[in-house]
Amino acid sequence: MPVRRLSFKIRKIHRYLGVFLGIQFLLWTLSGLYFSWTDIDEIHGDHYKNMEYQAKAFKNLVSPSRLPVQEGIRSIELREINNNPYYWVNGNQLFNARTGEAKAGINEKEALAVAKRRLIPTLAVAGVERIEQVDNHHEYRSGPLPAYVISFKNSDNLKAYVSIKDGKLQTIRHRSWRWFDFLWMSHTMDYKTRDNFNTLVLRAFSLLGLITVLSGFTLWYVSSPLRRRINKST
Repeated sequence: MPVRRLSFKIRKIHRYLGVFLGIQFLLWTLSGLYFSWTDIDEIHGDHYKNMEYQAKAFKNLVSPSRLPVQEGIRSIELREINNNPYYWVNGNQLFNARTGEAKAGINEKEALAVAKRRLIPTLAVAGVERIEQVDNHHEYRSGPLPAYVISFKNSDNLKAYVSIKDGKLQTIRHRSWRWFDFLWMSHTMDYKTRDNFNTLVLRAFSLLGLITVLSGFTLWYVSSPLRRRINKST
């Protein structure tokens, strides 16, 4: 095939691949810049957390062996909920650590107390909502449900999520995290769960990106004056 004709075909392939992949390349670049220029601790919301928080020490607690757990205790954790001690047993049940009584779940007042203890005291509560289910795009996806979502009055639209079953502050979400989440989705190209790095779409675009780069190198070689001078000299 004549060199000019080959160069034309490679140039055409390179141009169309560039147009097709350009938007995704731009998103990869923008998201990569955002990831590299942001503080991951800020994304996690550490500036809203009470870094001086210390769990309370309790006395006169009931022995775990007296708890009505038929299958036996595999794991146990002492938790403070609204200034009261509770055992979180086997990852599925709360028990009052003073009386041994089982607790079905925490209420709204207790959830607020948990959030206020773990977050900075200057935050003002805007509202509390109970959620039973979320979809794959929700900012609380994969978190234990049901849960209370506590909204705060601040410019970052801060929200705290407290699990009803275990009485634990699971996570906090704010504007910077939401931007990070959106850009992470565009970076991984996982538009369903946002956490899968092995999607077919990502693999296809990565392969096409490699082809685009290789076609550019091939085009440079085919149309290079240096190559023509070398061919003439031989």
